Amino acid sequence: MNFNKFIYEFWVFGLKQAYACLFGGFLLGVMIASNYWYPIEGLHRYDFIFLAAIAFQIFLLTFKLETLRESIVIIVFHFVATLMELFKTSDAIGSWTYPEEYFFGIGNVPLFTGFMYSAVGSYIARVWRIFEFKYSYYPSKTATIILVILIYLNFFTHHYIWDLRWILLLTTIFLFYRTHIYFKVINTYRHMPLLVGWFLVALFIWFAENIATFTNIWIYPNQTDQWQLVSLAKLSSWYLLMLLSFVLVSLINNTDIKNKSIYKE
Repeated sequence: MNFNKFIYEFWVFGLKQAYACLFGGFLLGVMIASNYWYPIEGLHRYDFIFLAAIAFQIFLLTFKLETLRESIVIIVFHFVATLMELFKTSDAIGSWTYPEEYFFGIGNVPLFTGFMYSAVGSYIARVWRIFEFKYSYYPSKTATIILVILIYLNFFTHHYIWDLRWILLLTTIFLFYRTHIYFKVINTYRHMPLLVGWFLVALFIWFAENIATFTNIWIYPNQTDQWQLVSLAKLSSWYLLMLLSFVLVSLINNTDIKNKSIYKE
């Protein structure tokens, strides 16, 4: 591939990624903007973010920028995430807190929080469609479902028994070490190890998490007195959440298995 073609393909790749991040980017933008300027009296900032997320979803569906299937992914993620949020923010656990007031919420959880997780699911569903994902050596769907069920349960049980995240990560490597993801930017399929792709997305989420905590969306116990960078150890949690999100999306998408003959320079 010559240099000019590489630059053009890289540019198209970036544009498609930005399009896939449309919902997540909007949500993050609202969080940042409302932290520095929020003039609406009588409506809590968290409630405004919740209503803005709903309005943007309606906008995306109305103008066919999002498919009905992708919206279903968002609803599922909202439900799954809210259950975990209720547990994690309970007075007994207190993994993190939401320091501002809200009306739309359950217990210690403002309802907009489910959309933060939904943004990850929305991104995966959209990027899957946009880049026409295909896979080589993808493990059985049964194995992946069992793995993500154990991952989800571990987010709860590690507060009471051993934290199995490292065993789960090793299991993930064992299942997916041969799996490559193939993605079409323009006309030609490119590929990379799926494990690497997940890590890059998890790293991006970690950066977004730092922005969110800096703008007071939620705070960890060590950030109560003064904001500080979220620990890199959180990457392991985001990596497992990334896997959970990916497998959930795979249940409504076809994990098209191809051999390496689809890749051409």
